[in-house]
Amino acid sequence: MAEVLTSSVPLPVVHTPPSAVVADAPTEHIFRSPLPDIDVPDHLTLHDYIFQNASLYPDKPCIIEHSTGREISYAEVETASRRVAAGLVNLGIKQGDVVMLLLPNCYEFVVLFLGISMRGAVATTANPLYKPAEIHRQVQSAKVCLIITQAAYVEKLAEECEQHIQILTIDSVVEGFQHVSALLEADEKQFPHDVVINSDDVVALPFSSGTTGLPKGVMLTHKSLITSVAQQVDGENPNLHFSTEDVVLCVLPLIHIFSLNSVLLCSMRAGSSVAIMQRFEVVALLQFIQKYRISVIAVVPPIVMSITKCPTADQFDLSSVRKVLSGAAPMGQTLEDALRLRLPNAVIGQGYGMTEAGPVLSMCSSFAKFPTPVKPGSCGTVVRNAEMKIVDTETGVSLPRNQAGEICVRGKQIMKGYLNNVEATAITVDKEGWLHSGDVGFVDDDGEVFIVDRVKEIIKYKGFQVPPAELEAMLIGHPGIHDAAVVPEPDDAAGELPVAFVVRASGSDISENEIKQYISKQVVFYKRICKVYFIDAIPKSPTGKILRRELRRKLAEEAALRKTT
Repeated sequence: MAEVLTSSVPLPVVHTPPSAVVADAPTEHIFRSPLPDIDVPDHLTLHDYIFQNASLYPDKPCIIEHSTGREISYAEVETASRRVAAGLVNLGIKQGDVVMLLLPNCYEFVVLFLGISMRGAVATTANPLYKPAEIHRQVQSAKVCLIITQAAYVEKLAEECEQHIQILTIDSVVEGFQHVSALLEADEKQFPHDVVINSDDVVALPFSSGTTGLPKGVMLTHKSLITSVAQQVDGENPNLHFSTEDVVLCVLPLIHIFSLNSVLLCSMRAGSSVAIMQRFEVVALLQFIQKYRISVIAVVPPIVMSITKCPTADQFDLSSVRKVLSGAAPMGQTLEDALRLRLPNAVIGQGYGMTEAGPVLSMCSSFAKFPTPVKPGSCGTVVRNAEMKIVDTETGVSLPRNQAGEICVRGKQIMKGYLNNVEATAITVDKEGWLHSGDVGFVDDDGEVFIVDRVKEIIKYKGFQVPPAELEAMLIGHPGIHDAAVVPEPDDAAGELPVAFVVRASGSDISENEIKQYISKQVVFYKRICKVYFIDAIPKSPTGKILRRELRRKLAEEAALRKTT
């Protein structure tokens, strides 16, 4: 998810009975879903839960792969996942070991993730476009035992090879590396049935920067992921969940929790077909929708913008699309209206969440029992089987509706904690179990959530996380730079761009272009510095904390000045 975020424009509220709010105590304002709680089978393992109903439709296509045209049935996916689990045992992967999936979207990703779950191991996902140093940091932090990737990326893994970490490739055979057939062609009869997996065991380890700092491993358990998926698709709520009749687009990267959870796992739990694209290209996407009559699409605003601006979009039959799930970054009213013109049969809903929350905190839909129209800028109501409160950022006191404060959520779906980081965990999840999101918002009279500001430092470039602290450490490490700070600059296409304020070292004449090149050689494309502003000093508090609000204010003043001139 990656995180899911929606438009931040506060709107006039419509006064209705306070059905979505329950006060546990006079000073506590707790917000819950307008839908009743459901029974969540959180005693199961994730894979058993996902395949629980698959025997009802064994021959139905589970995965439709755009790159190859293959259609793989639910029965075939389950069997392949069991083979992976057996193959992992043969490779010496033990229960609790961490396996890195350094892969684009593909069929193999699906069965590898589920096979890792069956083995009782842990999957950590990473962007194959990462630079070697970024991959190495995650491998070291997670103590990865096995990496599965494509042949094109093995050159990035020199440090891992030196540490004798096993590496498999999923496509061509590379000398010195094993092929994924060692897993996919294993004997599923050797599937480790004797493995005892606890629902509190970690199954997924995505990396997130949380509210601040460097990326950290987010420990998501079988219970937390089952709860999150159930909150989205289980129970009597036909407008929220997918059905066995749906074909769901999976173009968002599965390495991010939004796509892994809210697209893949939710679709498979519901018995939908998952139409997987390895990479986004707008015309290919429109052709894919038309050919397979895709009915649900999960997107982010940059993809929406491409669809709305595509000059040939009218040439494709997109009438099959009944639902659009948008997340990871804000989608404004203008863009939403443009999408409605392209997809007149679709209900458009946005959601809000963060990796640490498993990931979904709230989501939009037109409820059958609660037919409230979706408001522009709303990211829906809090999910079922969870609680939300809004707290004053200074006092920590919970606030009533229509008052903005930090959004906090509590429920079985939230993370177990950050890997090997007790201090960061304690900052994010308090003693009462409330996860502090770092986002400022309010809940209106209909129980709908609106985001209005951000406490946390993280920058969101097209939905990707860009941690300022990571870039700042690199900048300060350059001998020509004395001090630096990185903040977001608003951008219509990307949402936010990382820009740097830099104080040159004494005698240095380092240029903007030199700084950009220095950073771009070390990081993936979306972490690159887009602009550099040279200043005399970085504004800081008496305790040394960077005053980012002052820097953002400088950017806003410059933008306003450009508009007037």
